[in-house]
Order: sequence, then C-alpha cells, then structure tokens
Amino acid sequence: MGCSRLAEILENVSHDSINRFLLRERYEAKDLFDTVRDLIDLKGGILSVDDTVIEKHYSNPECAELIGYFWSGKYHKSIKGLNLITLYYSDRPEKSVPINYRIYNKKEGKTKNDYFKEMLLEVMTWGLKPSIVTGDSWYSSIANLKFLRNQKLGFLFGVEKNRTISNEPGKYYQVSSLEIPDEGLITHLKEFGLIKLLRKDFRKGDSRHYILYLPDSEKLTNISRQEFITIHDRHWGIEAFHRAIKQVCGICRFMVRNTRAIQTHIFCSLQAFVRLEKMRSTNSISNWYQVQRNLFTLVIREYILSNLPNTCAI
Repeated sequence: MGCSRLAEILENVSHDSINRFLLRERYEAKDLFDTVRDLIDLKGGILSVDDTVIEKHYSNPECAELIGYFWSGKYHKSIKGLNLITLYYSDRPEKSVPINYRIYNKKEGKTKNDYFKEMLLEVMTWGLKPSIVTGDSWYSSIANLKFLRNQKLGFLFGVEKNRTISNEPGKYYQVSSLEIPDEGLITHLKEFGLIKLLRKDFRKGDSRHYILYLPDSEKLTNISRQEFITIHDRHWGIEAFHRAIKQVCGICRFMVRNTRAIQTHIFCSLQAFVRLEKMRSTNSISNWYQVQRNLFTLVIREYILSNLPNTCAI
C-alpha cells in the first residue's frame, strides 16, 4: 500500500515518516539471510532459483530505473514491472524461506544468470550447504551447469525439448525424441557429461524434461523416480512463494519511484513473508493466507450483521 494509506491506518504515524523510512534504510540481501538463519537447517536442503515479474502496468520506466519490460509466463509476453530473482531454500522439516535475492537493474550490466551465480556463492560463503540446486530451463545453460559442478553441487533443472544428448560418441538426439523409462535414462548431455534424463507428464498431453546430476555417479544411477518427484515438487514451492508475496505481502503495492525506496519496500515484503512462514512452521496459522482471510472474515461479518436488519426491512 502507499505511504498515505499506511499512515491513515496507523493514525499516529505520518506519511512523511513512512516515506523517510523507505528512503533512509539500507537493507541488503545478507540482512534477509540473517533473519532466516535460525529458522532453517543450513545443511542438506534444496535450493531453488527462479524469478518473477512484479507487475507495474501503469508505471513509467523513464521515471524509475528498476522498472522495465520483462517476459511474463502469466501473460505470455513482456510486461512492465520489476524482475525479482530469488534463491529459495527448503530444509528437511519442510520449512521454506527466501535466503537471497536481487532486483534486476539494467545499469549493472548483469544477466539473470550472473545474479544467480553471484547469489549462490554468497549463500555458500554465509554457511549454506544445500544438497541440490533446482531451477527451470532458463537457468540450465552449460555455463551454469559446469559452474555448479565446479562447486561440487548436484542439480535438477528443466531443459527444453531440443536439448541434445548422446549415448555413444558422435551420435546426438533431442530429448523429445527418446523413450525415457520412469526411473530415468543415464546418458551424456552435450558439452557437459554424465546426467540422468527424466520426463514428467502433465495434463493435456504436456511433457517436460529434466536433467539430474549428482557428484557421486553411483548415487546418480541409483536415484529413484520417487526421489525425483520429491525434489521436483519441492522446487515448485518457489512458485507458491511468488504467489504469496504478491497476494498477501503487498510486494506489488508501492507508489514510489526512488530506487532506494523501492528496494526497501521489496525487502520489507520479503520479511513479511518470512514472518508468515515462521507462524506457519510453528502451527500458529495453517497457511500463509490465513491471517488475511481471518481479517477479512471479521470485517465482512461485522458489516453484514450491522446492515442485515436494514437490508431485510427493504
């Protein structure tokens, strides 16, 4: 919400105070990690990377350097907004939180893949030791895969159907043309090396392909279909996170143009999500949406009960 609306709700806090807060603070990604450090097990979890567009359809990109045009899977076209790239971590007790993030800034001259590698090195420096890294096909470039292998990390990434593999020297096949058993196919990805290729079928005949790599080739061979499904489903938690920060954490609802003010707002929205996840993980709420639903239930009930006699009289 905007500064004016928040000041109206809080009553004793002025619009200018909120605006000064947004401009004054200098929160960094490390501050987010420090917030969640005690909530998670730093070893053995699943680390997912993905990005989402924070929609700002009516903003002027010329007035805010972080606003630009980015591809949206929801709209299937480029739309105006901010591009938020996030590392999202799920540990074994099923607690899931964002642990690092970047807001795409064209002035920095970096790609989303650059941000990904930069963030990964940071969280490992901060003490995180994930068991595996997951992402969609955007992040499955050979450069990224070799980078992860050099870090001695396993990974599960989606790949496009035209990626090529080889079972024997000099012969390459597109992944979409292959018969892939449920347990996966041990093969060689072109320009990378040994991987396990898997396919997952969805409704309406849609299929997606995934490549799995583990530093231990024996474990790679023995990993089961159920283990693949578990890792895959845990990765999709980052999509649920994206929906939650937009629907209940107000990440899209800012009315400032200054870069520092926008960055502070984004950080506060991520902190709001962490607070909800803490409440969910301690069973204070059953899901991230419960606080909002309960709030509106009380308001709507009060309104209906207050106006019901008049309505019935009419």
